[in-house]
Amino acid sequence: MTQNSSEHSTAGRKSAGHVIVDSLVAHGVERAYVVPGESYLDVLDGLYKSPINTVITRHEGGAAYMADADGKLNPVPGVAMVTRGPGAANAHVGLHTAWQDSTPMVLFVGLIPFEHREKEAFQEFDPHQWFASGAKRVMVLDHAERASEYVAEAMFAAASGRPGPVVVGLPEDVITREIDATLHPRIPVAGGGMTVTDWKALENALKEAEKPLFVTGGNDWTHEGAEKFTQWLEERHIPAAAEWRTEGTVPFNSPSHVGPIGYGRPRPTYDLLEETDLLVFVGTVPGDVITNGFLVRQDWSKKNFIVTMDPSMRGRSGAVSHQIVAKPDVFVRDLVRMELPVKDGWKDWCARMRQQQVEFAEPKDAQPADGPATMDTMMANLVATLPEDAMVTFGAGEHTNWAHRYFPTNGYASMISARNGSMGYSVPSAVAASLNYPGRRVISIAGDGEFLMNGQELATAAQYGATPLVIVMDNQEYGTIRTHQERQYPERVSGTQLKNPDFAGMATSFGGFGVRVERESEIPGALEQAYQAIDQEGKFALIHLIVEQRRKAY
Repeated sequence: MTQNSSEHSTAGRKSAGHVIVDSLVAHGVERAYVVPGESYLDVLDGLYKSPINTVITRHEGGAAYMADADGKLNPVPGVAMVTRGPGAANAHVGLHTAWQDSTPMVLFVGLIPFEHREKEAFQEFDPHQWFASGAKRVMVLDHAERASEYVAEAMFAAASGRPGPVVVGLPEDVITREIDATLHPRIPVAGGGMTVTDWKALENALKEAEKPLFVTGGNDWTHEGAEKFTQWLEERHIPAAAEWRTEGTVPFNSPSHVGPIGYGRPRPTYDLLEETDLLVFVGTVPGDVITNGFLVRQDWSKKNFIVTMDPSMRGRSGAVSHQIVAKPDVFVRDLVRMELPVKDGWKDWCARMRQQQVEFAEPKDAQPADGPATMDTMMANLVATLPEDAMVTFGAGEHTNWAHRYFPTNGYASMISARNGSMGYSVPSAVAASLNYPGRRVISIAGDGEFLMNGQELATAAQYGATPLVIVMDNQEYGTIRTHQERQYPERVSGTQLKNPDFAGMATSFGGFGVRVERESEIPGALEQAYQAIDQEGKFALIHLIVEQRRKAY
């Protein structure tokens, strides 16, 4: 017979749902992003007055995106909770993001009662079939006494090896059963490290290299590890590029930072992949975006080292000279002990690429022109007002090009984005970033099409006191798709045009500050008003930036 919650508990016994919450607390989880459902009420009851901050979101996709952002910002996996059937389906977009971005995340999904299974019950689905191809593990708690063990296994699986998402199904009748409340201990996550063979191979390769280049990526760094790595690079005049949408591991203002490698990258940085005689990937692999669709750096005579905790090196292409199985921080711990003399030519090699990046990232004139608003002028004015530790979040679309190019990412992690090109990520990730770092300047740059996919999460920001500044670039179209359309089907615009609402009014209705900007001359004042609302009134702020749209027809 099932029993409900702690009301019927005896000493040393709790419901499985409450044990799940206790286990999450023991693993260091600080917040859970949820859309409630009757299928996991006992877990929600366990969250009542627990140390975990329960953040109620407005859509399961938003909850999953916030958990993904949490996983990028913290040493423990992000946590989302949704209900069965439609709720689980809506959360799938965040799961795919975590899978392709290698983000540690655990998605708890309430399920139909165990006894109703395989009867086409209300909102029934098979978690294994739905999620198996896009999660590291899919687990269903069919035995209540294993509740704490499942949490430990899920947190371990999400963080170990190449990080990623894990799904845990919670049948509603199983989680109400009373069990022994003893918690399963944490499962330690191995960090790997350089063997003697690895050390010698990398040391010899660096000593032989005339033009070495490191590429940083992934979400498995720490701020301290990134700082030590940057110092090591700078002392030796070795350049480092950043994987697409992961800038900040080597700071924007470092003499060793030579720009991002990905869509919209500067051409000189792109050419580095072919010019360098030693390429060392740390935390990532030479995948699709980095290699321009598996076309660049494919010569098998090239010397490529890959540092990753994924023994399979999933997603990589081209030559692999040597793999070092290590998390970035552990690799850096070993690397900084390597006494490597600076080689003649390294300083000029690094300085040349650095100068090209500086020129590429130099903002346009901040002085407003007499005309319609532009993102160039917005970014020039924005950058001039940012503190050293400012963060940026964004999803997908042409508006992201300005963030990649101009935003000063001066530490890990100061750029939170979706490398799978998922739209709708900007606002949820900004809410999560602001909740993680209250008082820190969090900027989110969104396109009009992307914003409306999860803009309702501004209500979540207002409810929990998150204070990001959201800049919505409104050109009344799906700009990236329009660009591809222009290229492949010239003079045939179809399916990409939008008619938008008043985004500033929307922000105000949600309890924040909103301002509409149509002219360049309005930009400085709008920024000042937005900061005032954030700093003095404790509100989130939104700038609705109307930019010129390309012609609708020819």
